[in-house]
Amino acid sequence: MDILKKFFPYSFAAKKDIAALIINIIVYIVVGAVAGVVIALVAKLPIIGIIIGLLGSLVDLYVLIGVILSVLDYLKVLK
Repeated sequence: MDILKKFFPYSFAAKKDIAALIINIIVYIVVGAVAGVVIALVAKLPIIGIIIGLLGSLVDLYVLIGVILSVLDYLKVLK
């Protein structure tokens, strides 16, 4: 669990009500969208496009896992 808290510190931040959880999820989505736009612009470069495309997949995966961990932490499933 400590490893997850190191990689996803924002997911395990204290959330006292549902509004804090929704804000947490919105922050993840906005960061993922901004990163997606930046990666889409850089991925058009012919030499590094494939590597940047893979990086985009990793960012999407990080956002998805972060949202899931935030919900599980709010529901007190994770200790």
